[in-house]
Amino acid sequence: MKQWYEALFENYNKYDNECFVQGTSGECDFIEKELTFNKSLKIIDIGCGTGRHAIELTKRGYNITGIDLSESQLEKAREKAEAQNLEISFLKHDARKLPFKNEFDVAIMICEGAFPLMETDEMNFEILENVTGSLKDGGKLIFTTLNGLFPLFHSVEEFLASTSSEGNAEYTKNTFDLMTFRDYNITTVEDDFGNKKVLECNERYYVPSEITWLLKSLGYKTIDIYGAKLGAFSREDPLTTEDYEMLVIAEK
Repeated sequence: MKQWYEALFENYNKYDNECFVQGTSGECDFIEKELTFNKSLKIIDIGCGTGRHAIELTKRGYNITGIDLSESQLEKAREKAEAQNLEISFLKHDARKLPFKNEFDVAIMICEGAFPLMETDEMNFEILENVTGSLKDGGKLIFTTLNGLFPLFHSVEEFLASTSSEGNAEYTKNTFDLMTFRDYNITTVEDDFGNKKVLECNERYYVPSEITWLLKSLGYKTIDIYGAKLGAFSREDPLTTEDYEMLVIAEK
């Protein structure tokens, strides 16, 4: 049986209309700055979806490989790249079982592309482990993940309702489990063929100290965590309880 995150992204090209994927250009500005505009670097985009960051960075002259678990999202990414005459390698891989070893200078994992959607903490850790293994020594990992401080002070359901618009995914019956830091909800979407999908989903929220410990245990030498503002990532934004997501920058 397919997990909810596999079923959700299948034939769901309307994903590109969701509000949380509208900050691509600004996010790529930040990524470029972090890479010191070095176009010789080899980048892997984990959970690339329909390729928004991979396509934007390729247009700016970077060498990027996109990987995702969803074949239909990858097909859309390839179509978009082809329409813009861009050659990008979009490959189907499970982020828990990556075939790469010390191949990339940089890994990006933006907007919960893989981590932290897995059904167990061990599986989420496997993703970090595999991504780390695919990086060269001195490599850099840039990712965003759900901020566990946010649900302690706010209703996740109210927040998601406030950011959703007509025709996009709806999230209801959210319950946040303080023992596991998982938010359980019912997500309703309509796929490309007009079929309604009602999925029981859960996502893991992490507090900064957990992320720091996980990355330290994988050998990262520097770990910086900030608030992640949609389309406007910045090292000037300290993480607060108001941030739904955190931005993590780590170097091996």
